[in-house]
Amino acid sequence: MMRIILLGPPGAGKGTQAQFISKEFDIPQISTGDMLRAAIKEGSELGKQAEGIMNAGGLVSDDLIINLVKERISKPDCANGCILDGFPRTIPQAQALADADVAIDHVVEISVPDDEIVKRLSGRRQHPGSGRVYHVDHNPPKQNGIDDVTGEVLIQREDDKESTIRERLATYHQQTSTLVGFYQDKAKEGENAPKYDKFDGTQAIDDVKQQILSALKG
Repeated sequence: MMRIILLGPPGAGKGTQAQFISKEFDIPQISTGDMLRAAIKEGSELGKQAEGIMNAGGLVSDDLIINLVKERISKPDCANGCILDGFPRTIPQAQALADADVAIDHVVEISVPDDEIVKRLSGRRQHPGSGRVYHVDHNPPKQNGIDDVTGEVLIQREDDKESTIRERLATYHQQTSTLVGFYQDKAKEGENAPKYDKFDGTQAIDDVKQQILSALKG
């Protein structure tokens, strides 16, 4: 059993590293962000409630997220473990996991300064039809603002605009960053406590990957 929590601000690279971990240990990545975006696209009740909050850079209520995650981790593909990417976001969510007897083996924190996060996220551009993502600096389209495949105009998602990113980071520091202390304290509780490791997310992606995998295997 390998249940892993990834912590860090939006844009720190949690999703990218989760993919590497998922492949290495053959366990599913559970991203609440992806689940919420799917719910919004489907127009479900949860999606409608979440859409306005996410566009404003806020956090969806604990009850909605906890119900979504509990349902997901009960599925057969999570029998050998899972990666929680973007959950828990708050102390009540973390406590709800503990109250539900969901054992966590390892907590991985990826640390990136706010200004670097803003630079990373505000540069993203997306092709709405396919979901293809570009970056104005790191992965630009062949023609500025135009999708390589279809020739259609790229958009900047509302939650990738700098003002929204700053609001999301403020929310992260107010609520989610307290989880660092929560799980650092948990790691001191004894033999069955989750391990805790922190990594510098400004390093090259592959360097971060190797360091994380080494810690998890250790």
